[in-house]
Amino acid sequence: MNGTRKFFLITLSAIFFAGLGIYLGFWQLGRAAQKQALQAAMMSQTSQTPLDNEGVAQLSDVSNGLYRRVRVIGTWEPEHTVYLDNRQLNGKVGFFVLTPLRLQASPLVVMVQRGWVARNFESRATVPEVQTPSGFVVVEGQIAPAPSKLYELGTPGSGRIRQNLDLGQFGAQSGLPLAHFSIRETGAASQGLRRDWPSIALGLEKHYGYAFQWFAMSALVLGLYVWFQFFRRAKAPSKESLSHVPPPHI
Repeated sequence: MNGTRKFFLITLSAIFFAGLGIYLGFWQLGRAAQKQALQAAMMSQTSQTPLDNEGVAQLSDVSNGLYRRVRVIGTWEPEHTVYLDNRQLNGKVGFFVLTPLRLQASPLVVMVQRGWVARNFESRATVPEVQTPSGFVVVEGQIAPAPSKLYELGTPGSGRIRQNLDLGQFGAQSGLPLAHFSIRETGAASQGLRRDWPSIALGLEKHYGYAFQWFAMSALVLGLYVWFQFFRRAKAPSKESLSHVPPPHI
């Protein structure tokens, strides 16, 4: 391979890898910008006036009301309470307890993530005691998607203790006119449940860190290219100059 062709291939490789690093760096910055916008939208939702029964019932697009505060009145459907297994809170394993709430003066039923409770490891089939008041209750919380799904072997469970919960599937099984979103109840611990929900981690720092790494890789590639193809060549003696060097005296 002659010098010109070698220089051309090295130049193309340097441009490709440097350009790839720059592209991926800006892609990571774009992801960070998207999550920043989501964070701003969440903060805007939490600062608005809480939705009442009518506002929740009219919520057709959950994306517009996600994390919006609510204050609703309804009656519990305790016979349809679900315990989601293997859910952690402050490093301890237990259940997320979910109970459908039938809204007052509305046919709509909303699944409420009521809180977390520790499990009995000596009797894994036993669910802990949770108080569920009868009659009308006031529930304060936030509009939320269904709880995140964990890895599950086999077919989804259908009993009171489950690994995951699909709202559409549960609505079909129970016959309840279930909403396509849930309410995450907030407030102090009560009814045997804790509600210090973990904060949502958007991972902005991770995207900024990845962007820095990709930009640094591009800078390194360009720096090595300039060093070896220009500065080092300029400093290296040519073959013609070496041919005129007199032989050493013996």
